Amino acid sequence: MSLKSIVREIKEMGEGIGNMYRRGVESKHMHRHGKSHIAPECSSPLSLSTTTTSSLSQSQWANLPPELLLDIIQRVEASENSWPSRRALVACASVCRLWREITKGVVKTLEHCGCLTFPISLKQPGPRNNPIQCFIKRERATSTYRLYLGLSPALSGDMSKLLLAAKKIRRATCTEFLISLVADDFSRASNTYIGKLRSNFLGTKFMIFDGHPPQDSSLPLSCKLQQRVHLKQVLPRAATAANPANYKVATVSYELNVLRTRGPRRMRSTMHLIPISSVQEGGTAPTPLEFTNFHNEHDASTSQISKEKKQEVVEIGSTCTDFSKEPLILKNKAPRWHEQLQCWCLNFKGRVTVASVKNFQLVAAAEPCHNVSAAEQEKVILQFGKIGKDIFTMDYRYPLSAFQAFAICLSSFDTKPACE
Repeated sequence: MSLKSIVREIKEMGEGIGNMYRRGVESKHMHRHGKSHIAPECSSPLSLSTTTTSSLSQSQWANLPPELLLDIIQRVEASENSWPSRRALVACASVCRLWREITKGVVKTLEHCGCLTFPISLKQPGPRNNPIQCFIKRERATSTYRLYLGLSPALSGDMSKLLLAAKKIRRATCTEFLISLVADDFSRASNTYIGKLRSNFLGTKFMIFDGHPPQDSSLPLSCKLQQRVHLKQVLPRAATAANPANYKVATVSYELNVLRTRGPRRMRSTMHLIPISSVQEGGTAPTPLEFTNFHNEHDASTSQISKEKKQEVVEIGSTCTDFSKEPLILKNKAPRWHEQLQCWCLNFKGRVTVASVKNFQLVAAAEPCHNVSAAEQEKVILQFGKIGKDIFTMDYRYPLSAFQAFAICLSSFDTKPACE
């Protein structure tokens, strides 16, 4: 059998696995909207059943020589660079443990390949040059927001790939957006739970919480030994599978504008785990390769846990004095006043077509102690804007991840009477 025919059979097998998976999901869930086609990890509910995996592991494909298997998967990865055809690569990672490990070794990080493949890709920084283009659909009736990969619903059609979903929950003193991998399960006890966004009472300050503890590689190297946990920590009884901890990773704030004399909204976002050096030449941002095991991470820090019962937030900090290791601060790019249109304008390069107070572009802020070049200050890291009724575009690039960018954009949906 030639190598070309082997690759063809693997793709056909991948499509068969995908069909089995879809039938299983559709039988469990009566509706099909909101499915995520991103490759599952071992513990993901999107994984194949134990019986299916066991039967595949005993097939002839599980006994291929590793060298041949590596060459085959490399060819599949090189030929499938977009969705939905990239699901063949996802199917390869679902055959057995050997196939999964080789596939994970072949697939590069999002920064280098520019392709979203596994769920962990949503936590990895985007490409440095070409941004990842997505769009958000808002459903007012259910207060849900869905992030899809693609230019727009008109161009993507029914093949749009769901990346993340969020549900808005109003509380007495704040508003929360729960973020999940699927659009029909926002429970914090589910392993599809990613994190959440929480506002203050006025809706002027938001905190982004990650549902997974940051890995050691997610912290600046010179600050690892000085990592400490603040007084706001989680209880041993609270940090369980049914009630996991939340890790504060970013803060978004809007300037007060009660008299409406300062023009459009002004916002700043502080990325606590992304150093300012990441936007400088040769700088790097945290790039997780897999989801951190929550239980192991929690057991290791149990001795440092506070005994306060009402706190559920873990704040990661450091006493690092190196300015290059300080957190990255993003600010909205100042719009210009258009005399003919009599409105404030930004150049979205055709990605935004409807005027809205929610539209914004974020760039790196030049703080007095930060050595950020003028070119980097003009480079748009995240842009968000309206293109139709309840349809918005979201484009992000390095050093932000899809999860961080989506959470920042969600903050724009909340009502802010004190800011506009």
